[in-house]
Amino acid sequence: MDHFLYRDGVLHAEDVPVADIAAEVGTPFYVYSTATLLRHFRLFDEALEGMDHLVCYAMKANSNQAVLRTLAEAGAGMDVVSGGEYRRARAAGVPGDRIVFSGVGKTADEIRIALEGGIRQFNVESEPEMILLDFIAREMGVRAPITIRVNPDVDAKTHAKIATGKSENKFGIPIARARDVYRMAAEMPGLEIIGVDVHIGSQLTELAPYELAYQKVAELTEQLRADGHTITRLDLGGGLGIPYERTNADPPLPSDYGALVKRTLGHLGCEIEIEPGRLIAGNAGLMVTQVIYVKSGEGRDFLILDGAMNDLIRPAMYDAYHDIIPVVEPEPGFEPHPYDIVGPVCESGDTFAKQRPMPPLKAGELVAFRSAGAYGAVMSSEYNSRPLIPEVLVKDDQFAVIRPRPTFDEMINRDTIPEWL
Repeated sequence: MDHFLYRDGVLHAEDVPVADIAAEVGTPFYVYSTATLLRHFRLFDEALEGMDHLVCYAMKANSNQAVLRTLAEAGAGMDVVSGGEYRRARAAGVPGDRIVFSGVGKTADEIRIALEGGIRQFNVESEPEMILLDFIAREMGVRAPITIRVNPDVDAKTHAKIATGKSENKFGIPIARARDVYRMAAEMPGLEIIGVDVHIGSQLTELAPYELAYQKVAELTEQLRADGHTITRLDLGGGLGIPYERTNADPPLPSDYGALVKRTLGHLGCEIEIEPGRLIAGNAGLMVTQVIYVKSGEGRDFLILDGAMNDLIRPAMYDAYHDIIPVVEPEPGFEPHPYDIVGPVCESGDTFAKQRPMPPLKAGELVAFRSAGAYGAVMSSEYNSRPLIPEVLVKDDQFAVIRPRPTFDEMINRDTIPEWL
């Protein structure tokens, strides 16, 4: 469920007509719903009710400060994967003891920043990272709290570019070697072992891969405890998918996922951390864009939009589907027309959909890309010297620009010309 609905024939974001936002900020732009963000966070929180737990929002999905502050004030922790994300979380008011640091390539500077500012735990991905973390922690006179990310060799049955739990993926330590690596960590005075971490991928649409992975984690936890390690926390990652395309087989609900966690891991008495990102932010956002031209080609018609692959790269990068709807509700009984829906970037890859049935549209009309709140703005770029597009947050009948569109001068003047030119 989201809070983007037609009222009186016009698409609204909560109680705000989307066309009113377009008139004020121009197109294209992203718009996020506070009510949807909070609803999806609470679904996860409620799914784990009865267990000691913390829902850490995976902020790589959408790291705007206003989004982070909204979720933090609701009780969310944060999962970060870079020093920049750590700084963003702290700037949004998230205390260090509610921030989990993930990622395969933590640098020495990033580790120091987190140890100085406070951290809930590092999710360690490799032996070399563990050695560096121990060295820096001892140098600073502290102990770094860690979980070790294990790779359970489980096929998440998702897109190859976002699968992270198979043996050929770059993430984590093979679960078969985990006991040896924990033994190594226990001998390092700069480290404090607190738990186990696992994350098998993103946009999972069934629970079976989770069940297999969590059964392996449960078995490993009991083995580690038998080896003398204190395991009090299980970080289970995120990855539950959202229904980009409405089908009869939509992804499982957070309540189903929570029941699985309780069934497979509840007997261990551990604190549970989960790190959802896409399911919290994805359906909470739209990208709104305007039709520039309707072009007739050889055997097909094109809708050429002012939004492009640099603004929303998921279709070009992942062949991802987004539902695309007109901002003005079509008349009942309209005859759909197939369009190739494309942007103005000088690449054939700048294609959002091919032969998509749509209501007949004209230049100047607005369309909205649904489920664009995750991995939209955060993955955008200035390719073709197109300025980053604004982000807008709606709450009830109010809206605010939470990241403005830079001017062309601001964009160009970030470059510097050497004295010899």
